[in-house]
Amino acid sequence: MPHPYVLLSAAVSLDGYLDDTGPDRLLLSGPADFDRVDEVRASVDAILIGAGTIRADNPRLLVNSEARRAARVAAGKPPYPLKVTVSGSGDLDPSANFWHTGGEKLVCTTDKGAERARSLGLAADVVSLGPELDWHRLLEHLHEERGVDRLMVEGGGRVHTQLLQQGLADELQLVLAPLFVGTPDAPRLFGPGSYQAGRLRLVESRRIEDVVLMRYEPTAPGTGLHPSPADRHWLSLACELATRCPPSQTAFSVGAVVVAADGTELARGHSREVGDPVVHAEEAALAKIDPADPRLATATVYTSLEPCTRRASRPFPCARLILDAGVRRVVTAWREPDTFVAGADGTGLLTGAGVDVVVLGEYEGRAKAPNRHLL
Repeated sequence: MPHPYVLLSAAVSLDGYLDDTGPDRLLLSGPADFDRVDEVRASVDAILIGAGTIRADNPRLLVNSEARRAARVAAGKPPYPLKVTVSGSGDLDPSANFWHTGGEKLVCTTDKGAERARSLGLAADVVSLGPELDWHRLLEHLHEERGVDRLMVEGGGRVHTQLLQQGLADELQLVLAPLFVGTPDAPRLFGPGSYQAGRLRLVESRRIEDVVLMRYEPTAPGTGLHPSPADRHWLSLACELATRCPPSQTAFSVGAVVVAADGTELARGHSREVGDPVVHAEEAALAKIDPADPRLATATVYTSLEPCTRRASRPFPCARLILDAGVRRVVTAWREPDTFVAGADGTGLLTGAGVDVVVLGEYEGRAKAPNRHLL
């Protein structure tokens, strides 16, 4: 099921700490960056923090700018985003600022934690995610039941770590402050464990007074049938490539990208590229890769349209080319209609051969856009 866009936001010292061990909160950035955070808060549907952050920092999580609140209302939104906290135990302080400021509040917890949280008389909805905390279920609930399309996560480090390790973060906004903490017992941003492979993509870097904002996106594809945030990026690129195709009345415009498991782009292609009137996108991309490249076995092919199973212009359809290349995972936006081939079922051919096929239907509109004249 679809998830919201998950944006992780944090400020850290040069040695990676979120705070020191003193009684007061360590301010890592200044007024200009606080205003930037306020702007980001105003742009999202919900803000999430862990229960530990409520206990440690007692935050309000408000949109402080009156103009930004007014803009939200003018757009048909509440003045403040939904505030969400996550607690396995349900052990929450009813006097915390979190409950007494801003708009609606939501507690996501376990079956046992829900009993505890409901007994506190909190001014919040309480939702149980089952016997254990389940981030997938939490994100599905926010999207399907609460209408959350964009979620800002402000901590703490344990929450950020879990979302990154489970491949659920679409973006990391990290502010680096010019100071050291140096205290081993102070809270760090990220904990130990297994993270997704590959380097993150630097989207933006910006100086804000004496701190630096860095925005990163993950690049590593998902595994199996579980889509990752990077899957959305690469499929979006495939849809963009489809718009570069020379127009045709007899063939679809399709884009394709082949990506290694560590997030390295191996090749890209689009229909009818370099003057070939019959080349398909997946065919064009795979032709640029050495067939002996060992990375193909764990690569993902992203294609804006389901790979074809029959064609008159070449000996082998794209689904067969993918199988012959040894690729075991395909992500697509759109199942092939009967416009040119009745009963096309590239997904069936691929899955029957053991390939994992993920369809991200939220990209169907973009994939269809350059093909409207054919539909």
